[in-house]
Amino acid sequence: MSTGSGAASAPAPRTRPDSPPTPGPARRSSMFSSLRIRNYRLFFLGQVVSNIGTWMQRIAQDWLVLSLTGSATAVGVTTALQFLPMLLFGLYGGVLVDRLPKRPTLLFTQAAMAVTGVVLAVLTLSGHVQVWHVYLAAFAVGLATVLDNPARQSFVSEMVGPGQLQNAVSLNSANFQSARLVGPAVAGLMITGVGTGWAFLFNGLSFVAPIAGLLLMRARELHVVERAPRGKGQLREGLHYVAGRPELIWTIVLVGFVGTFGFNFPVYLSAFADDVFHAGAGSYSLFNTLMAVGSLAGALLAARRGTAKLRVMIAAAALFGALELVAAAAPSLWLFALLMAPIGMFGMTINVNANTAIQMGTDPAMRGRVMSLYMMVFLGGSPVGAPIAGWITDAYGVRAGLAVGGAISAAAAVTVGLVLARVGGLRLAVAWDHGHPKLRFVPRERQQELARAA
Repeated sequence: MSTGSGAASAPAPRTRPDSPPTPGPARRSSMFSSLRIRNYRLFFLGQVVSNIGTWMQRIAQDWLVLSLTGSATAVGVTTALQFLPMLLFGLYGGVLVDRLPKRPTLLFTQAAMAVTGVVLAVLTLSGHVQVWHVYLAAFAVGLATVLDNPARQSFVSEMVGPGQLQNAVSLNSANFQSARLVGPAVAGLMITGVGTGWAFLFNGLSFVAPIAGLLLMRARELHVVERAPRGKGQLREGLHYVAGRPELIWTIVLVGFVGTFGFNFPVYLSAFADDVFHAGAGSYSLFNTLMAVGSLAGALLAARRGTAKLRVMIAAAALFGALELVAAAAPSLWLFALLMAPIGMFGMTINVNANTAIQMGTDPAMRGRVMSLYMMVFLGGSPVGAPIAGWITDAYGVRAGLAVGGAISAAAAVTVGLVLARVGGLRLAVAWDHGHPKLRFVPRERQQELARAA
């Protein structure tokens, strides 16, 4: 397979908003079919343990910063510092990932994040932790993520091959969200019972599981992908590759707006728990847990589908934004908490469909660079969005902050949907189904036929 400039100029399948990103008939597979592959099963089981620790540290980290400073802006700064390296260096990380073998790269990044968790635990348990320590730890994890995220995302295809990619990506998301059910609940118990330091320690030790899984894999069973040779212009080549494919660039644009303005939950949920409902760390964990229930449902539903559809992603983004607007006005803790489940489900639907569409629509030799751009926009938007969300929350209240995020997400979904429809030669048509109006996108020629029939 070519890894030079020809890879960037080779035509890729174009998609319409109502079409799968790759040709071929839609298929339904077993929900857990990719777990039959030994290497992926080892990877999956290791991530179960590590993801629980990651969510425990996220909850403990946000609560520790809020306890030390009393400021939602400080929580936003912590989130921003964790994702700032992705914004600054994400594209270069993708270039390196396309050159480097994925498994050794992941061994290095997982070990680096383990050390960070243990150091933060020692500082917290010894009583010497200060807010700048948390800031530094968040930034260090972000630096490791620059390589870890694109390597982990693109390594999935090497473990399972193209036939199981959709299922494996969905199960990865289900794995992460399953841990989100356990991690916040355990973190809440630890914070109230023995303190935040033990949550940091568990996270540091949890990386033993994925490291062991990577070491136990059989290299001969991996799907070989030719690595990109070292050369000039590879970053520019990756950007040109994405810019020439509307289904990639507009998916990334939508994910960028939603990730920057709609996914600032560490800021919103901690402030709702502490300032609006005055309910403490337990309610903060409850909000995260209920959101994880919805996210897990969304991931498992995606695992049942044979293909990712851009129209599903766009509809999910519009509903995600609309539900955030409703949640911003929720008068009671229990109504707000219940809304977390559908918000989580539609948020995960956006994530899985976008991730799968981009991976399946990208040449393997370019996947590291394209996935790094996707992750840079999705995660790197937090350094911009989190401080803004924190400032709006401190100045006008958390309800205003969540409402602004929801409105921007919904507007971005509508705009990108219309752009992709135009690029794909589609028009919005109204048809009547048993006396009820039904909206759908149809090709221009089909709309003309419907108009003549009417």
